[in-house]
Amino acid sequence: MAPWTDNLEELSSPRQWSTLILISAIFAIALKASGLPAALFLGPMVGGIVLGVNGGTIRVPRLPYFAAQGFMGCVIASSITPAIVVSFLSEWPLFLGIVLSIVAASSLLGWQMTRWRVFPGTTSVWGSSPGAANAMVIMAEAFGADARLVAFMQYSRVVCVALVASLVARFSLSTSDAARPSPQWFPPLHWFAFAETLAIALIGAAAGRLLRFPSGSMVLPMVAGSILHASGAVEIELPQWVLAVTYALLGWNIGLGFTRDILAHAFRALPKVLLSIAALISFSGFLAYILTRTIGIDPLSAYLATSPGGLDSVAIIAASSNVNLSFVMALQTLRFFIIVLIGPPLARYVARSMT
Repeated sequence: MAPWTDNLEELSSPRQWSTLILISAIFAIALKASGLPAALFLGPMVGGIVLGVNGGTIRVPRLPYFAAQGFMGCVIASSITPAIVVSFLSEWPLFLGIVLSIVAASSLLGWQMTRWRVFPGTTSVWGSSPGAANAMVIMAEAFGADARLVAFMQYSRVVCVALVASLVARFSLSTSDAARPSPQWFPPLHWFAFAETLAIALIGAAAGRLLRFPSGSMVLPMVAGSILHASGAVEIELPQWVLAVTYALLGWNIGLGFTRDILAHAFRALPKVLLSIAALISFSGFLAYILTRTIGIDPLSAYLATSPGGLDSVAIIAASSNVNLSFVMALQTLRFFIIVLIGPPLARYVARSMT
């Protein structure tokens, strides 16, 4: 009998993992064949969702997950050059205005959903934040909101943004129709550069975890790697097999967050949740249009730059597409830091004003 036809709750952890890997591989191959970027991320994410909602009980271990965040930070850092700093400094009022507009729109949506009583209490306020998902879930629970429903809203946004961004990247005119060369899975390694990359990723991830900074396991390697790479001090080397494992771990962590219990609680509100997410994505698309008209950035780069999170999933899609990765990550990183700094206090303020 095929493993996925059994009751997943009764399967041992090794059999659940083998089932998850098989389902993820099937989806990744199908998505890759369809031409979607980031298939190595989307396939495991969809596989995790399938397993989670069908009773799977496994979760991505914390240490491999934090290591994957560290490697993702290095992926982003490899695109950072002095040009990105110049670009940001020359356009910082516009960048800041774009990010604050996204934060304001998400707060307005959360306030409106709370008034509609989509979820009990102030759950919708916390769930509508465009980023800092882990911080929002923790603070929402401390504030009396239903952490499961906040997690459902946050992860639904991440999944919807990832899927829509992948489709936009697939069909965008900015994506070259020319055939891309197949990546080498096990290329010859420059061992010293690879060792430096490992050190940045793993030490940075450990430091971020110890400092308890939101997404610090990705942010610290990203910042340290960006400085060292842009200055020419190190050469970041990440072979394809490392990227595949990294993307799979990040995708599984998102997908496995969707459980049968969470969906049962959220089923009635699902249409309004999806409508809210669609509104935020559409508003971000309008902001992307403003960027293309004001500074002449290509539409796909502008769209990915304004997409409302998560940072790691947008980074994977951008890295897999023909875009201005430095520009995308400059705006995405600014959004992330602003959300981390003012998102929880803002959500707390809106929640208090509703009680």
